[in-house]
Amino acid sequence: MGATLRLLRSGEVATTDADGNFTLHSSHATDRLVAAYIGFRSDTIDVTAANANALAIVLREEVQQVSEVVVKGRVANTLKSRIATVQTEKINYEELTRAACCNLSESFETNASVDVSYSDAATGAKQIRLLGLPGTYVQMLTENVPNFRGAASLFGLDYVPAPWMESIQVSKGSASVRNGYESVTGQINVEYKKPMKAAPLTLNLFASDAGRMEGNADAAIRLSKHLSTGLFAHYSRDKQSHDADGDGFLDLPLTEQFNVFNRWFYNRKNYVSQVGVKLIHETRENGQTAHAKPARIGDPLYRIDIRTLRGEVFTKNGYVLDEEANRSVALILAGSFHKQDATYGALPYDLRQSNVYANLLFDTDLGVKHKISTGLSLNMDRTEQTSNYFADDPAFLRLRTEWTAGAFAEYTWKPMRNLDIMAGLRADRHNEYGAFVTPRLHLHYTPIEALSVRASVGKGYRSVNVFVENNFLFASNRVRNLSVAPDLRMESAWNWGASLTGYLPIAGQELTLSAEYYQTDFQNQVVADVMTDAHGVRFYNLDGRAYARNIQLEAAYTFFKALDVRAAWRWTDAKETYNGLLMEKPLTNRYKGLLTVGYRTPRYGWQLDATAQFNGAGSMPTPDAARPLWEPTFDPYTMLGAQVTKRFKKMSVYLGAENLLNFKQAHPIVASSDPWGNDFDATMVWGPVHGRKIYAGLRWSL
Repeated sequence: MGATLRLLRSGEVATTDADGNFTLHSSHATDRLVAAYIGFRSDTIDVTAANANALAIVLREEVQQVSEVVVKGRVANTLKSRIATVQTEKINYEELTRAACCNLSESFETNASVDVSYSDAATGAKQIRLLGLPGTYVQMLTENVPNFRGAASLFGLDYVPAPWMESIQVSKGSASVRNGYESVTGQINVEYKKPMKAAPLTLNLFASDAGRMEGNADAAIRLSKHLSTGLFAHYSRDKQSHDADGDGFLDLPLTEQFNVFNRWFYNRKNYVSQVGVKLIHETRENGQTAHAKPARIGDPLYRIDIRTLRGEVFTKNGYVLDEEANRSVALILAGSFHKQDATYGALPYDLRQSNVYANLLFDTDLGVKHKISTGLSLNMDRTEQTSNYFADDPAFLRLRTEWTAGAFAEYTWKPMRNLDIMAGLRADRHNEYGAFVTPRLHLHYTPIEALSVRASVGKGYRSVNVFVENNFLFASNRVRNLSVAPDLRMESAWNWGASLTGYLPIAGQELTLSAEYYQTDFQNQVVADVMTDAHGVRFYNLDGRAYARNIQLEAAYTFFKALDVRAAWRWTDAKETYNGLLMEKPLTNRYKGLLTVGYRTPRYGWQLDATAQFNGAGSMPTPDAARPLWEPTFDPYTMLGAQVTKRFKKMSVYLGAENLLNFKQAHPIVASSDPWGNDFDATMVWGPVHGRKIYAGLRWSL
């Protein structure tokens, strides 16, 4: 039992059962069969139509055992899967240590696919941008559980400390239907360190010349052969005031965060169970400095104060029904509570949101070439908003409860050794929008070993909660002229694309080349129109076209087994219909170039890393024609960063710099001298709002 049989010409593979029987099919008249088993020498025999029906193979000669085998090699810090049907890029922990990565929002400095930018220049809220569209169209997952939705979408990237992460997986295009219908441009999944294989104790300390301090600790405790637990603690503080451009506003918010996480892992025979609990408390302050001069006598200082308390809990349970058939059943349950009390100037805005999520999955192989996954899911959000901003609007829905129940099936077919086809279909029902269907299709073809071709097409949906996802707009007097259409529909879009990845052996190393094209076409979109009125914002259903096109080229190679170089270029064409006119999506770079270089000394004692980002020009929201307060476009700019790391046996220390060219957007806050006036706007951000930063840190692992 367990011997492996392989036909050389057809590539078919089989494994013998308990009686040594096996079945193989070949389209060739003649072939060669290789039989292999651990502890014995492999044997190769000729197979023809005459002898193919009854073969008796006996492996007699035992292989002499060796006492030890040592395999040495380097694993790339960023891996593009060669076997996954869906295009997936894995960013491991080593890649995260190449730059000043303190949390998830800073984890993509060396990545060409994902951009992270500020939503405004006052709250410090950050958003991901993938395939030319904001992060609300990216499904965020932690441990394959949907997370950072709704109330947590603005500041959720800051809630995941980088030292806690084991890896990040970025999937572009329409994703699997297993995790829901909300993925439009892709998925980003964060995997935390696992207690059964993590270091017993790890410490991380960080400080910058801007006054930011951070401490992280995590411990892995193995209580028994089957039970282990992981403890994580985080504290960060940034309370030093900076106003480098002299506009009277702080360049960055003053923040303080406490973050703790405890997870348990139980594994016995065919049963696996995980439980995790996380608690976050954060304060965030910004606004005018104490030395700011009021525009009018008697005007108070404009201040922003945001206090957040968030709790998360999840449990994942899986049971293997049949190991040979890969048949299993799993149940995922998760819940969260988010409490945010905020004040923007004189405007209070309090937010409460709770979420319950359940996903029941069943997976099984249907023979060698077929696999099916099915499941049932339920998601519920309860959102409550309180603000005197809504006092004169009795129609505003302060309390909203949404639930969606659905079922899905995903079929994977491998008609040939080098071809995978995965088709998925979801049917969901939303309590407000009714029933809808989500189809998705993925193809992965490897015509030769050195080339992978992928293509995908699929649909995604999203329910919009305007103020919950855009409350950073309260840091702008556009809210005085804000309107929301009463009949907002669910957003829906098709995403389709293809990619080519080639692997060329050169001088003992592998040159990786990739090219990809993705396009997102909206059937309906809730348009945030800041183009029609320079002093207002309107939310309404799309009436016309809205799309985003992306082309990305990338190359990676290791010179002299020590110098890693990766270069990429991306072009973006994103347009949307505003008040009947198809216009370029504002605050979006038309292109981006990336160059990263990393060098390790032969004994890995020193590591030097440098990153250059070349950010293209783009459009601004349409300025007031009679009295323009900003330019209609913004110029390209370059960001440079570098870091040197010294590694010891159990410890490493590092010193680095961000934004070495000290480039800053000039006066990102419009009319900052009069925050109580009609022109005040902190949302016109297209570039960095802080200058050069020098930082240092220490990592220690037991």
